[in-house]
Amino acid sequence: VEPVTAPTDSAAVSGLTSNLSTLELQRVIDDNPQDVAEYGLTQPRIEVTFKAAGKEQRLQIGRKTPAATDLYAKIADQKRVFLIPSFVDTTFNKTTFDLRDKTVLKIERDKIDTVSITSPKRVLQFTKADGEWKMALPVKGRADFTSVDGLVSRLSTLQTKSIVAPQATALGEYGLDKPATTIQLGSGSSQATLLLGKSAGEGVVYAKDQSRPAIITIESTLADDASKDTGEYRQKDLFDGRAFNATRLEVTRGGQTSTFEKTKTKNKEGQDEEKWKQTAPAAKDVDQSTVDNLISAITAARATSFVEGAAKTGLDKPDLSITFTSDEGKRVEKVSFARSGADGYASRDGEPGAAKVDVATIDNIVKSLDGIR
Repeated sequence: VEPVTAPTDSAAVSGLTSNLSTLELQRVIDDNPQDVAEYGLTQPRIEVTFKAAGKEQRLQIGRKTPAATDLYAKIADQKRVFLIPSFVDTTFNKTTFDLRDKTVLKIERDKIDTVSITSPKRVLQFTKADGEWKMALPVKGRADFTSVDGLVSRLSTLQTKSIVAPQATALGEYGLDKPATTIQLGSGSSQATLLLGKSAGEGVVYAKDQSRPAIITIESTLADDASKDTGEYRQKDLFDGRAFNATRLEVTRGGQTSTFEKTKTKNKEGQDEEKWKQTAPAAKDVDQSTVDNLISAITAARATSFVEGAAKTGLDKPDLSITFTSDEGKRVEKVSFARSGADGYASRDGEPGAAKVDVATIDNIVKSLDGIR
């Protein structure tokens, strides 16, 4: 409440109260000193005034002992000088800023369901549904959950490094009249907006919560994360399905389609077991390890980057198309692969554009398909 009205850093204030309640003197230096100047207590370096059980008390702290292991201290209305541990100096010697709540955005992390990052060059937008992040802009598709969720975590725990101006006036001075980046977090109908401006020195940038008057600084790493290429936030795995939940596989190459399905059979002991069988172009038993190798090669396929514009990818006539069914038929994914010159490309049904892949990825899938026994 003084010198400003502001929320407190609950951990810092709790540190004050808990240390006061457990503080013990190490030993008494002088019960009746003639002069407390030698202890730095004529004008105490720190004075903590507190009220407990209706009684107000003042703890006065002077200088450190020559060995710097303790602090000279006294109670204001008592004469005796005593020692207290020096480690409490960092607890009580706090600035106004130290004791203020430094959380930048007031929004519950677990309830955030939209993220929008706007810069002069582009708009990035993500939405969350059923626990999964999706990219809504500039393209619709899967998002890299770890990257987006990591960004949300950093935003929800973002701390103020300094308060530059309690009341914003000349926003242009800080680059906040035309922000370099605007970040919006949505939680249902509520929204929090953070404006990022000019550099404020090494490692920090000017920033402002749009709903509050103060201009602050924050770590510039957030600005770096917000300016990452769109592809950094897209899902790189071309398939979400995995070997353990795969149920059907269809691979088309050179005009021929090979289909494999997982079936349940009884082993010699009469126990249920799952086995892969080929159903097309002809029904036959197959060696399980060779099908496992094919699935491993398919699920290992990852984008190295994403292609924008009308690049020559060869995907109009793909070398290879794979339909991967998993989760008992609930998830069906189709990805096509092609070579163009020395480069490899892939496209996923339902997602725009193309992904660049290592040619070795395509080669491994083809080799594994040829290796089916």
